[in-house]
Amino acid sequence: VQLQASGGGLVQAGGSLTLSCADRRRTSSNNAVGWFRQAPGKEREFVATISWDGGSAYYADSVKGRFTISREKGQSTVYLQMSSLKSEDTAVYYCARHRRSFGSSNIQDYNAWGQGTQVTVSS
Repeated sequence: VQLQASGGGLVQAGGSLTLSCADRRRTSSNNAVGWFRQAPGKEREFVATISWDGGSAYYADSVKGRFTISREKGQSTVYLQMSSLKSEDTAVYYCARHRRSFGSSNIQDYNAWGQGTQVTVSS
């Protein structure tokens, strides 16, 4: 496993949580990184992505204004700050490495995945 996601847990609705994604490949600072999530019985869905230099980010409508993706330029670790959490945010969250320097919401564009971290939001 080349990417390691961590930081998941149990949080009450309205609370906050920050996920981290560490990429073990040294050259991955040149790649965009994305976060996806998968709830039980549902398909994996796009959450957010950030460019290689941290200068460009894109979010799913469902999390826009509540989640913030970030990274330091030249660093392969990416963070996902989640606030105003809702019960519908409950899922396993995965980080993934994009093929290129600027990300997209297309799951097919990601060629390396972490093992996932569980986020549970209680209402």
